[in-house]
Order: sequence, then structure tokens, then C-alpha cells
Amino acid sequence: MENETIRLIEVKESIFDDNERVADTLRARLKGEKTFLVNLMASPGGGKTSTVIQTVARLEESIRVGVLEADIDSMVDAERVAAEGILAIQMRTGGFCHLDASMVSEGVDVLGSVPLDLIFLENVGNLVCPAEFDTGAALNAMILSIPEGDDKPLKYPLMFSVCDVILLNKIDTEALFDFDRHRFEAGVRRVNATAPIFEISCRTGEGIDAWVAWLTAKIETHNA
Repeated sequence: MENETIRLIEVKESIFDDNERVADTLRARLKGEKTFLVNLMASPGGGKTSTVIQTVARLEESIRVGVLEADIDSMVDAERVAAEGILAIQMRTGGFCHLDASMVSEGVDVLGSVPLDLIFLENVGNLVCPAEFDTGAALNAMILSIPEGDDKPLKYPLMFSVCDVILLNKIDTEALFDFDRHRFEAGVRRVNATAPIFEISCRTGEGIDAWVAWLTAKIETHNA
């Protein structure tokens, strides 16, 4: 039985809209409303929901946050976020492996009844499709977890190239895996010379404060 306390949106891909135009319109609208939209991308199990929860827990209480949870067919993540007292809406794509700007705009409209400083868009778990669509976000962020391997920037270069910031998650598990941080960073820099890389652990909390401080500065600049 679905949780009746969480709003659910059934979103379908719009093949008629010019995605870039819709994305630019949404970005301008949110800028005017002083709302900072973060498009968070990662593989399934990379730690998107955990990162959102840990991040929101460390933000100043004055920062009002909403979360758009995208999934092919479940409400698991929205229920988990809502259980932490965070405003959350589930966006169920019905099979699509990404969100486009029209879908995101629909979700923002539902959240729009509450003034927000920050919206996290937790995109569908995938290192391919989400990177191909501009969602209208002010910031593209991605998470790679240590167990996924240090070769992913070479295998999925588009994802790493479109990101403004990269979070290397589950660093507390490094001793268990053959992960070379130098090789990983070299791979990132081949396709993205400027995105900062934050090493974090949602389980231990390591590195989260540095990431949140950086994000807070971005929000303040955008919403000034």
C-alpha cells in the first residue's frame, strides 16, 4: 500500500517540448524565486538518498528544503526522506530512466506552494540517461561510491563532464576494494578540469561538513 501522506506524481516524457528552452525557463524562474535546484545523479545504491538526508541535517535551520524523488516505480526513497521530517514528493517515471525539464517543472509546481531556498532533485539511478538532459538545475552534482570502481570516469565520461561537483562516497569502505583515488581523479580531470571532488562517507559523516559548507556558499550566492 502506498503512503498516502506523500504526494505522488506520475510523470511521462514529453517528446514535443524543446527541453533546452523549458530548462532555461525553469532556471530563470527559480532564480527569480530565489530557489536553488540541485540535480543529484548517481548509480542505484550510490548513496543519493543518504547524502540528501545527511546534507539537510547539517544545513542551517533557516534554509528551507524540499526534495523531488525520481524513481521508475516505487516510493521507497520519498518515504525515507519524509520520515526525517523533510518535505518530499515522489516522481514516478513509469519506465523512463531520466527526468527532463518538463517533468522537473511539474514537480517544482507541486512543491511551489511552500517557499523554498533549496530543492534537491534525486534523479533516477543511472550513469547514462540523466546526463543527457538539462533539468533546469542551478547545479549538477553526482555521486560515485568506492565499490563502483575508479574506472567510471572513463566508462561514463558524459556524466562526469556535465557535473559541477563530484562526491566520492563510502570512503570508509576503501580498504575493502581495489580503488585507486589518483587514477580516479586523473580520469575525472580528462573530462572535467574544474569540478571539485569531495570525499565523503554518509555512514561515518566524514567529509560531509566540507561539502555542506561549499553548497551553502553556492546557495547564498545564487539566492542573493
